[in-house]
Amino acid sequence: MLEKVDLTKSMVKDEYKAKMPMLMARLGELQRQCKTLNIPVMIVFEGFGASGKGLQIGELIQSLDPRGFKVFAIKEESEEEQMHPFLWRFWTKTPEKGRIAIYDGSWYRKVLIERFDKRTKKKEIPDIFQSICSFEKQLTDDGYVMIKLLLDIDKKEQKKRFQKLMDSKETAWRVSQGDLERNARYQEYAQMMEEMLHITDTDYAPWTIIEAMDRRFATVKIYTVVIKALEEQIEHVKKSKAKERAAEAIAEMDGEGKSPAENTAAEIDQKELTESVLAKADLSLSLTKKEYKDKLKKLQKRLSLLHGELYRRRIPVVLGFEGWDAGGKGGAIKRLTEKMDPRGFVVNPTASPNDIEKAHHYLWRFWRAMPKAGHIAIFDRTWYGRVMVERIEGFCTKQEWQRAYKEMNDMEKDLVNAGAIVMKFWMQIDKDEQERRFKARQENPQKQWKITDEDWRNREKWDQYKEAVNEMLIRTSTEYAPWIVVEGNDKYYARIKVLETVVEAIEKRIKE
Repeated sequence: MLEKVDLTKSMVKDEYKAKMPMLMARLGELQRQCKTLNIPVMIVFEGFGASGKGLQIGELIQSLDPRGFKVFAIKEESEEEQMHPFLWRFWTKTPEKGRIAIYDGSWYRKVLIERFDKRTKKKEIPDIFQSICSFEKQLTDDGYVMIKLLLDIDKKEQKKRFQKLMDSKETAWRVSQGDLERNARYQEYAQMMEEMLHITDTDYAPWTIIEAMDRRFATVKIYTVVIKALEEQIEHVKKSKAKERAAEAIAEMDGEGKSPAENTAAEIDQKELTESVLAKADLSLSLTKKEYKDKLKKLQKRLSLLHGELYRRRIPVVLGFEGWDAGGKGGAIKRLTEKMDPRGFVVNPTASPNDIEKAHHYLWRFWRAMPKAGHIAIFDRTWYGRVMVERIEGFCTKQEWQRAYKEMNDMEKDLVNAGAIVMKFWMQIDKDEQERRFKARQENPQKQWKITDEDWRNREKWDQYKEAVNEMLIRTSTEYAPWIVVEGNDKYYARIKVLETVVEAIEKRIKE
């Protein structure tokens, strides 16, 4: 792509002055529309050193309301960031709906500067590219506008600009030894950039190359590209909203447009095609109280020692707990953490998303809670709510929950690629056992807070949840992040199985 770029393009001052007022006014107007329509925008500035990224960001924000955007300067990873998967620091910097995030440098640093400096290992590069493409696809599928700009200048111009910066005491600090090395080996660095463009120039997040030899030409082109992208997304959102309103009107008239017989047939077909994983669980498995106490003491002691070894080796652990209401998640988590150093783990109880969480991609709040190297994050309910409660209660569209399986698999793969142990537990009980536990909670004043009307309402949808859970287990149990179905009618057995599974997984990793 780069060899085809005409770097001689320029713009005279009069033409620039004539075009910019209209472009600036239009961009300001589009920012306001994006805010009204809750459209999040991400603008990435990448390119050669001294190509003018900082200058062009300064030009772009002149027409924007400063309350509606934030600029992130992406430099070397901090010590905290180094202890997380590399995309963690970018997931935590994604904008809320209706806001704009501008990136001076980005997640592409991993396959450009860090690759050039050999800090990114060659064997890691394919997985990094895959993670980047997945990251951008997840966001754009969720309605984000992804505008990627690569500022291009030639070797001679770059060297001249570096020299000009170095000639002044006030600006010499801006030129690093790495900048000079990349200029000296310009073609090698350009080849890395070429490969990056080839792999990550997608229909959902395309690259635009900005001919940056001439500042005025570059500014006008950047404005034009950003304006076009925002106009297209605004038009798309307006049309989508109009279709939704029309579909709702039709549904009200004909009862969802399908006869009950058609709906029933579709449900039967789905059930026939879905293998029941839950049905294979042997819920008669149990332990005596003595067996339980003996095993519990040994396993907790072993886990306490392993927890220290995890910290020493900087191995992060992610444990997700899902299951039926009253399935024993809390009891299992309590026994798991009872003898662990509280400074080295966090239990994250997952409730309905708040307003800030709803304004981001649904995975954003979980990325923020992922552990740094050597620590353990335990989730009492997880990101899988997307394909269970949100699916069944209609809190997301069918298209959204159907694509969520891959999104969650991809997130877990990123965690594992960064060295994490990832396991998910489904606490399985039968319907009769759940009813018994519900009634026991109602009769116990100290446990009445655990039972709500919503728990009883969810129970009425047992079959719907069972179907959703089976599909979830089949689609998202992977070799790198498996689901473990825990037979939970007997609490003693369930707690020990969880502990044994975690201990075995940690011991296996430490031996590798």
